[in-house]
Formats: sequence, C-alpha cells, structure tokens
Amino acid sequence: MPTFTRSYTKAEQKLVERDKEMVPTILVRAMFALCISVLIIVAYARLTDRPLEAMPPSEAEVPVVQERIIRIFGQMDGSARVLDVDGSLIADLGPTEGGFVAGIYRVLERERGAVGLSPSEPIRLVRFSDGRIGLRDDLTDFRAELFGFGASNEAVFARLLEE
Repeated sequence: MPTFTRSYTKAEQKLVERDKEMVPTILVRAMFALCISVLIIVAYARLTDRPLEAMPPSEAEVPVVQERIIRIFGQMDGSARVLDVDGSLIADLGPTEGGFVAGIYRVLERERGAVGLSPSEPIRLVRFSDGRIGLRDDLTDFRAELFGFGASNEAVFARLLEE
C-alpha cells in the first residue's frame, strides 16, 4: 500500500512553522503547572479549615454612621430607579449611569428569588465610620462592600446616601 506524504510550498511551510510558535510549549506547561498549584493550595485550605483572610471588618468592629433604607428597581437596559422606603423617588438613572445599580437589582433578584422573596423589598445602604459604603440585606444575609466595584460605582451609591 503506497504511503502519501504531503509536500508543502514555501508559503505553507512558513504558516506551519508560525503556528507551532504561536503558543510555545513551555508556556502551555507553565499554565497547567499554575492551575495545578492553585488547585492544591485551595484543596489544602479547604481540608484544613483555614480561616478566611482579607475580609472587611464586620459591623460589630466598625460602627455604622449613616444608613438609608432604599428600594431598587432595575431594567435590563441598565436604567434604574431608587426609591425611599416611603416610596418617594431618590434617583431615576438612565442606561449610561444606572448600569451598576441595575446590576445590583439583578443580584437581589437572584438572591431573593432563591428564598421566594420579591427583589424590590427594601435594602439597607450604610456608611461605616471608616468611610466604606455597603449594602446589607437583612432578608437574605446578602452583603456587598461597594469599594470593591470601583470608585465610580461606589460614588453612585454615595450620592444616594446624600440625596
């Protein structure tokens, strides 16, 4: 039975060589080694019940200095409305400025939907004595430290506290 071998033109040979060099083998091996290392570290931490680190201080450690109870309503286009607990409008945010607030609404929708609650139930917006701003949902134990989402996103909620 005859064996067929393909001969490449010079242009095709250059492409074959280029494709071999696009992702070096050593880089692929390093990536797998990193993944295995992370897996081992996480498994060790879970098996030894290592305590969580780099967590923000609790409300018991840093007191709340300002609090506002709000209702959030978000749309898929990024627009959002924020109402006071008595129903008065605090902010009506368009799609360009309300995307983060609408995203928080979707998180509340998922968290509260899991326990059979409406996503538009009130949530606490708090400022701590150290300057951090956070959201606290007493119905589902949802907590969000807003500094972790960037200064502009935190500023949106800071304005809601001030208005």
